[in-house]
Amino acid sequence: MNAPAYFHAESLDMGNKADFPILSRLVHGKRLVYLDNGATTQKPQSVIEAERRFYQESNANIHRGVHWLSQHATDLYEQGRERVRQLLNAAQANEIVFTRGTTEAINLVAQSWACSKLSPGDEIILSGLEHHSNIVPWQLACERTGAKTKVIPLNDQGELDLQQYKQMLGPRVRLVAIAHISNALGTINPVTEMTRLAHDAGALVLVDGAQAVAHQPVDVQEIGCDFYAFSGHKLYGPTGIGALYGRYDLLQAMPPWQGGGDMIRTVSFERSTYADAPQRFEAGTPNIAGVVGLAAAIDYVLDIGLERIAAHEGALLDYGTKALQAVSGVRLIGTAADKAGILSFVVDGIHPHDLGTILDTDGVAIRAGHHCAMPVMTRFGIPGTARASLALYNNRDDIDALVKAIGAAQTMFGVER
Repeated sequence: MNAPAYFHAESLDMGNKADFPILSRLVHGKRLVYLDNGATTQKPQSVIEAERRFYQESNANIHRGVHWLSQHATDLYEQGRERVRQLLNAAQANEIVFTRGTTEAINLVAQSWACSKLSPGDEIILSGLEHHSNIVPWQLACERTGAKTKVIPLNDQGELDLQQYKQMLGPRVRLVAIAHISNALGTINPVTEMTRLAHDAGALVLVDGAQAVAHQPVDVQEIGCDFYAFSGHKLYGPTGIGALYGRYDLLQAMPPWQGGGDMIRTVSFERSTYADAPQRFEAGTPNIAGVVGLAAAIDYVLDIGLERIAAHEGALLDYGTKALQAVSGVRLIGTAADKAGILSFVVDGIHPHDLGTILDTDGVAIRAGHHCAMPVMTRFGIPGTARASLALYNNRDDIDALVKAIGAAQTMFGVER
């Protein structure tokens, strides 16, 4: 697959949407301006075709059958694991566990590693930027083990207080669980430095990479983290599939968290023994077609180049930031110095939900609310924000359409501009 022409440096502000069939449709008679990529990305034709082709030509269960079709499906599934290894630069494919997504991946670590390792008084450090999926599983684990959570505070720009973080890294800290990129504000956290500091204090690190893998290169060996989780549907892949990277020695020492077929070595009514990682964490028939689609999505972004995608989205973020700052009555929430393609904002006199509804009538799809990050909203004293989140197929025309629709909403509400 050739990279779309608009990713050449001389044309970073141009968008080619032709690879994504849904982007050609109309919404309320208007061109679809899709700016809700933080929630889920649209799918290129190559991903749609890969899933269709699997069901049409290759469908069989895996790891069990001796017939050709089963072995072929197994090969496709394991090739998908290798694609994820390549995406994350993991040391070996056996460090990749397929899950339903980031949420399930984090819950796996919480229920298997945390619940078997934590004791009363142990500590887990979270940050004030976390998605609920990187908060609630640890709260549940703490309820079961007697451990407790501590939270790294934010400054007014939406950045973590690293001095406070260093002071929090005491002898009882067992795990640091942090987002690579904030889904609510776009803040890029210094996960490599934070991992080094945690390891120096004897703690493990889990990184929530849901908002990172589609937008910049990720190298888990360079970061040094012990676990890394992401979702396929935010990476131009199917819903219901994602992956957990875990250091193999850790995965191999962790107990299963679900029981069933394909995660066992032997079963009797007296006792069962379990397969090695990663199979011990993949009970039952997995989302085979989802893995095939995820592999196609990884091929798509790697063929374009994540560095090029990051450059394109960075230029578009700069354009969008300046465009919104020029609109009277609009206030950006989250102005970190190191930031990814998320524009989170409030408009004077218009509730975010009302704004999202009005923008939709102009074909502009954004997200409005707390973005599954209620603590972030509490920190800034607001009920929610409007959020425009960028992807590789967005362009300046999309930003211009957003700004124009905001102006129309202000006029409708009689807000002075």
